[in-house]
Amino acid sequence: MRAQLELSPQFGATRDGGSLAVALEVSDDAVWRVLRKEGIQLQRHRSWYVSTDPEFAAKAADVIGLYLNPPQKALVLSVDEKPSIEALERARGYVQTSSGKIVQRMKSTYKRHGTVNLFAALEVATGIIRDKATQTKKRADSQAFREEGNADQPSERQIHVILDNLSTHKRNDEWPAARPRVTSRFTPTSASWLNQVETWFGIFQRKTLRNASFASIDQLIGAIRDFTAAYNENAAPSSGASAR
Repeated sequence: MRAQLELSPQFGATRDGGSLAVALEVSDDAVWRVLRKEGIQLQRHRSWYVSTDPEFAAKAADVIGLYLNPPQKALVLSVDEKPSIEALERARGYVQTSSGKIVQRMKSTYKRHGTVNLFAALEVATGIIRDKATQTKKRADSQAFREEGNADQPSERQIHVILDNLSTHKRNDEWPAARPRVTSRFTPTSASWLNQVETWFGIFQRKTLRNASFASIDQLIGAIRDFTAAYNENAAPSSGASAR
């Protein structure tokens, strides 16, 4: 049966238990018994990234080294942006289902009030987040965000910024050349998951945006600021990161 499960999907459908039963000319129950026995879950999936960067090992070691053993007295920032966050307004409430469970109810239709782009910098040594919401996501916006983040640092302090390979990060040679104390460190191609701020974006998505309703852009920006402020109250470096 395990070999037979490699049959191609039928009639343009993705693989499911019913299609397998038809292809194998057996009952649905027979298919599901074998699937359960073998621990196969057809509708569940996991995604993954495969970096084809020929310098993956060297670039990854460089970034991880900054996390574990940053230069003395240097500031290490993990920087990225979350583009086009929609301010969606929809009716919400709670309803009791036929099984007696109370679940959140959301209207299927909604109003769009525009989008914002969110820039965020995670201070690796402390876990503190600095962020900025903008209406556009241009190279100038990225540079302005980093400039503001560096402005309060002593002039002699070295700053290491971890970035992914987005064109707005890389094609701006004049900006870093004019700031010799700032060193950009890029994650390997297709390996932005090495950038710690991505973890924070996931937390932000889950706790602030999922199932939310915003009546305006200003309300969305206010929610972003409130969440960041609350997060920073208990911010801590990621496990394994140096807190020099």
